[in-house]
Amino acid sequence: MPDLATPLIAWYRDNARDLPWRAPGFGAWGVLVSEFMLQQTQVARVIPLLDAWLSRWPTPAALASAPPADAVRHWANLGYPRRALWLHRAAVEIRDRHDGVVPRDVEALLALTGIGDYTARAVAVFAYGDRHPVVDTNTRRVLARAVDGRSQPGPPHKRDLDAMAAILPADRADAATLNAAAMELGAVVCTSRAPRCEACPIAKQCAWRAAGYPDTGDERRRQAKYEGSDRQTRGAVLKVLREAKRHEVPADAVIADWHDSVQRDRAIDSLVVDGLIEAADGMLRLPR
Repeated sequence: MPDLATPLIAWYRDNARDLPWRAPGFGAWGVLVSEFMLQQTQVARVIPLLDAWLSRWPTPAALASAPPADAVRHWANLGYPRRALWLHRAAVEIRDRHDGVVPRDVEALLALTGIGDYTARAVAVFAYGDRHPVVDTNTRRVLARAVDGRSQPGPPHKRDLDAMAAILPADRADAATLNAAAMELGAVVCTSRAPRCEACPIAKQCAWRAAGYPDTGDERRRQAKYEGSDRQTRGAVLKVLREAKRHEVPADAVIADWHDSVQRDRAIDSLVVDGLIEAADGMLRLPR
């Protein structure tokens, strides 16, 4: 296998974006919150809300002591609001199981609500400096092209961790840097639709480039359009409840003019099932 680590690490050290969670001493709680927020959400939308969140709840215990409704309310427009509830539950678990300290062990992290393979390893590596493979969508695309010669990665799989582990340096600090570098390369250079191969530090080692950039297909599941979707309807319901001055609204008044009453009712029912809102005596409110 070609040496991808050396040129990637050198490139990252010269070109990495200045992002808050990369600052020295940012802390495991800050890293954990940022990873929750960054799931399927653009960096530019996350940064101001992350700063506000950590100012309000600088520790897991601070968030755990707040009502879940506050977490949902301050999640604002980040989307996928179940993440706010999961983060609140994780904060409670960190307070109650780990004396308020974000755990370092990957298995302990995986046992927290809302944390999967990526987030657990991201916290262990980027907050604590341990040596693990960290694989997100950007990393998978870099590996698919540079190592496997494919235009796009396949569906996520456990073997992605093995693929990343195979190129990690033995040194823990270098391994952490390479994890970040692969993610960064996929985010800003080896992008999905318009890769900038002329700016790529591993172009000479890239199997996809050597093969002539073949289109090998894309097996990833496509996300449904947001416009007109149940996701949009759920977001509209939550917006009303987040902004309600009395913290609850008559159910029949919530997005009463929505173009599809069946979709509106379905969205409200699903939010209740997910625990994101509560329904009682004809009123809707965020969870207490």
